[in-house]
Formats: sequence, C-alpha cells, structure tokens
Amino acid sequence: MNRHSVSTSNHDLLDYVLRQGDTPLILAQRLCEWCGHAPELEIDLALSNIGLDLLGQARHFLSYAATIMPDTHPDSEKKPDEDYLAFHRDEREFLNLLLVEQPNGGFNDTLVRQFFMDAYHVLLHQALVQSRDPQISAISAKSLKEVEYHLRFSRGWMIRLGDGTEQSRQKIQQSVNQLWRFTGELFHCDDIEQRLAAEGIAVDPRTLHEPWLDIVNETFAAATLEIPAELPYRQGGKQGLHTEHLGYMLAEMQSLQRAYPNCNW
Repeated sequence: MNRHSVSTSNHDLLDYVLRQGDTPLILAQRLCEWCGHAPELEIDLALSNIGLDLLGQARHFLSYAATIMPDTHPDSEKKPDEDYLAFHRDEREFLNLLLVEQPNGGFNDTLVRQFFMDAYHVLLHQALVQSRDPQISAISAKSLKEVEYHLRFSRGWMIRLGDGTEQSRQKIQQSVNQLWRFTGELFHCDDIEQRLAAEGIAVDPRTLHEPWLDIVNETFAAATLEIPAELPYRQGGKQGLHTEHLGYMLAEMQSLQRAYPNCNW
C-alpha cells in the first residue's frame, strides 16, 4: 500500500480514517485472544462480544479508507479493500495507538487497558458524530451505542476489583501503573489532526483529555485507586512507530492470508 500516491487533499483524511480503523482492529484481536481463557464464562463471552463490536467498527473505517485509496493490489487489478488493509500491510503501515497493542497479561491488565480505551472511545465518538465528513459521522453514531456499553462493563469491573480484596486492588493498581505511560498518546495532536480538526472533519484529541480524566478520577475514587505520579510519555503509534508486541501479533493475525493470498471459505 502506498499512501503517498493519494492526492494531498485526501492524504490527511486517509491517514486519519486508518487510525480510527487500526486501533479497534488491534484491540479486537487482543480481546478475542481471551476466547476460552477468561476467568469465568460470563467474562469470556463479554470480552469476545466487545471484540466483535470493535471489529465491526474497524471494518467500517477500513472499508471507508479503501474507497479513498486509488492504489491497486500489487498482485491483482482490484482496489484495496478492508481485508487487504487488515492482512497485507506491514507493521510500520499500521497507525493504531500503542496502548491497544500491549499484551493481554492477566485479566487485570486487559481490564485496565480496556477501561482507558473505553473512556476515550466514548468521548471520541461523541465528538466525531458532529464531523462534517458524513461517513465518519455515521460510523461514529453507530459505534457510540456500542462503546457506551463497553465503558459500563469495564468501569464496573474496575470498581468491583479495585474496591474488592486487597489482592485484587493491588493487581489493578499495578496494571494502572504499568499502562499509564501509554495514555498520553490518546491526546497527542499532530499536524494531520490539527488540519482536519480545523476543517471540522476530525476532533482535536487535546479537547478530550480533561473529560477523560474526569471519568478516570471518578472511577478511581470509587475503586480506591490512585493515578500514577509518573507522566505519560510513550507515543508514535499514529505515525507507524510501534512497540515490539505489534509485529508478533500481526504475524499470527495475518498468517493465513499471507500463506494463501485472497483465499476465501
């Protein structure tokens, strides 16, 4: 895929739509790794269903991204589609947030990662419903109903475990401390987002920081958790600079299509 062959006027939009598709795609892959391995059946089903919701959101955004791209497959006359964008791009071509590619770890790690992302996604889609781009607005309107449920689920478990036993609180706090460094990227605004926000197409992520902190602070107060003193500092995923974890995940996620290109059932 060559994003640079896209006209300058569409390059920013393509990058932005890919970001909105890649983040839920990678998070969906992480959540579905829990299938059959969660602590209890109810959680197993919930995580799988949330993963499927996120996969649906990813499909909408990646399908839209494919319509913006004039490129063809390197091995066919077809335009790229959602499958091509998911299974035939390399690590540096993915533009997802670093937080979502972090390993599942224990349920506490997955839960904290999910809560941070759910709070962000609710605010993001609330804002993008007002986008001047009709496709982005429509996708966000549909996604908003789903991510509001996701937040209720993760927030409820944050409080249940944070305000539970001393062991459960310690585990949740440990996960918060470990993943906090990736949260700053959610609100980092680069030139692409600034230009699109000025046109009313994107949201300036800096405007989401304070309301996100309000959700986190309210939840942490109920869960007897503390915000880490360390400032968040890891970023680069939106520019294609990832942690070592994404490459291993993509190798597994893309293995079938890489071995049998354009295969179907």
